[in-house]
Amino acid sequence: MSERRAAFHALHHAGRPLLLPNAWDHASAAALATRGHPAIGTTSLGVAATAGLPDGVAATAAETLALARRLARLPVLLSVDVEAGFSDDSAEVAGYVAELAGLGVVGINLEDGRPDGTLADPESLAAKVAAVKAAVPDLFVNARTDTWWLGVDDPLPQTLARARAYRAAGADGIFVPGTVDLATLRVLSERIDAPVNALYQPGGPGLLELGAAGVARASTGSLLFRAALAAAVAAADEVRAGGLAVPRGLPSYAEVQGLVPAEPDGPHSSGEIGGLFGPVQLR
Repeated sequence: MSERRAAFHALHHAGRPLLLPNAWDHASAAALATRGHPAIGTTSLGVAATAGLPDGVAATAAETLALARRLARLPVLLSVDVEAGFSDDSAEVAGYVAELAGLGVVGINLEDGRPDGTLADPESLAAKVAAVKAAVPDLFVNARTDTWWLGVDDPLPQTLARARAYRAAGADGIFVPGTVDLATLRVLSERIDAPVNALYQPGGPGLLELGAAGVARASTGSLLFRAALAAAVAAADEVRAGGLAVPRGLPSYAEVQGLVPAEPDGPHSSGEIGGLFGPVQLR
């Protein structure tokens, strides 16, 4: 397992960002795996909405764990969004993350935004980071600060101060969603002594531009989940209006069947998944 966690760490290069697409269920993760992505994350919004639960309020600990158990057999490195750890108790957070790590998870996102739209004290998240690193030292802990996401006043100095606190506690990376301003990202990359993770935004800078600003990882967050919802609704509207042209790249029934195990909760019968990109061996 240490080799897999080390491999995930090694994917983070300042200037050459890892694109981490975020999945919300087994099919989305398996399909992304067939497209050659070496690592996949989960989206807390997608996991929550799929289960009919709200995001960001510590309601999906069981669903997140169950999803990680299903995704652990896929041939990718898996990072899991655990919101704020689903608890205010650092020991409970560490125990939960250790259970994820035991399934094969190589990284987590841990955030300082609170359900009421405010930021937690940095000491609170730092304590959770330290507890997780004590429990699973080689797990990649991506500490997320929601300074820009929540629109705080003068976010840059707060971001840097929080990044220092989280790094001192053992965080391996710092996630700063909400800004794709290249000058800002360049300052963050220069002044944070860890891989900086940006949230990709449609219409914003591409991977090459983010890399030139020093970003080491770009996540899609809930974008793919929301895009899939939009595509499904649009397709239904077209059918109702009189006809739907076959969407480009639409997988067949057999190809989707090829993404899932032959038996519930069992291994893939052929030891591989494939169909959308070609066969990919399971680890």
